[in-house]
Formats: sequence, C-alpha cells, structure tokens
Amino acid sequence: MKRLTYIIGLLLVLSAWTTQPDPIVVYLIGDSTMSEKETQAYPETGWGMPFKYFFDNSVTVENHAKNGRSTRTFLEEFRWQPVADKLKAGDYVFIQFGHNDESKEKVDRYTAPEDYKRNLIKFVQETRARKANPVLITPVGRRRFDGSGNVQETHAAYSPLVIEVAKQFNVPLIDLDKRSQALYQQFGKENSKLLFLQLKPGEHPNYPEGKDDNTHFNELGARLISQIVLEEIQNLKLELANRIIKKK
Repeated sequence: MKRLTYIIGLLLVLSAWTTQPDPIVVYLIGDSTMSEKETQAYPETGWGMPFKYFFDNSVTVENHAKNGRSTRTFLEEFRWQPVADKLKAGDYVFIQFGHNDESKEKVDRYTAPEDYKRNLIKFVQETRARKANPVLITPVGRRRFDGSGNVQETHAAYSPLVIEVAKQFNVPLIDLDKRSQALYQQFGKENSKLLFLQLKPGEHPNYPEGKDDNTHFNELGARLISQIVLEEIQNLKLELANRIIKKK
C-alpha cells in the first residue's frame, strides 16, 4: 500500500512538471482560395476551412481571408489592423495573396508588383514588431494545362516577389504555387477537375446552371491543399509543427 501511494505521488509530481504549450492563434490573411465560405457558395471551399481541424487544442485558427481581396484592398478596408492589434508573442500570421493583386482587368483590386511587394513587407514587419511569426505563401496555382497535358504557371509575375521578400527578410516560405502545380500534374488534366468547383448543370442546387471554375476548390481540393501547407509547416520545423495532431 505504501508503495502504491509512493507511485501515485511520484506520478502527480511528474505531471505537475509537464508543461502544456502556451495557447496561440494562427491568423490567416489572404483571398478566396483560403477564405471561409457562405453556405450558398458550397461546395466551394477555401483551404483555410479544413486547415483549422488539424491542430491540438492549444491552437486557435482565425481565418481573416476574404473573397476578392488583394494586399492593397485588405489594407484599405481596414482588415489588417484588427489582426495586427491582437497579435501576441508566439502567434502566427500566414500570408497568401496574389490572385487579385495581379488582376489588371479589375482595377478595384489590382496592385502593381512594387506595391504588392511593399505590402507583403508591411505585413511581415508589423507581425514581427509584435513578436509574432510571419509565414509567406506564394499564391496557390490555378488549374491550367497545355495541349500536351503539362500544368502551366499562372503567377509568373507575383510568386517570385513572395520568394524575394522571404529571402530578403528571412521569413519562412511555403511555395504553394509550386506544390499545388505538382498536385495538379499528379492528378492529370482531366482528373484535376475533381479538386475544383466543377459542376454540371443541375448537379448542385447552389449552381443550377453548373460551374466551370479552375481557381476555387471543392472540399477535396481544399483538404489536399491544406495538407500540403501542414506538410510544409513540418518541413520548415516551425514550433507550430509540434501542435499538429499526430496520426494514430
């Protein structure tokens, strides 16, 4: 009996010494490829939606990404400042823009390359000023293949700018443009449609006339893209990787 009491006491002492990780928040800022979706948009799914379910209870994911936003409009609409004001030491900011910044035909959101780069630097510097951790992400690729079935680059002007800023300021980088292209190539020209908002007329009540969208993901595509991001978090050896729920 004394031995049992001793063992129980020892276990209690050891458990008291086991420190739980401090709670942190992972903030996602970006565009529609990352954002939460309204019910009427389903099955369109931003990759930030499944992403939040892969962490233990020490992590809260706040998805501030918004459809149609560029770095410029995200700042002009006062979407960044509330995030910056809440940041604390140990938090993360995942930064993924580009789709709307590069849309020259949409003057309400277009951001010139030099301004795009300047805005990325602003996000990085203001995150670090609050002792939080910025992570830069190249814009996820669109589905585009050539006649020979080879996937095509769709962010040639803007992805390199993200990489430049990451190198210049020593920021962890996830090259989601490159990784997503590899995913589409793996699926192939036809089967890669299974990752996107591709619907025939009458197939879904939200899109009675069908949908042929090679930018936005469905549930499967969003989950696979989020898993790429999680894998890259582990490859980068970020502290956040320790909070990913391990497979049993």
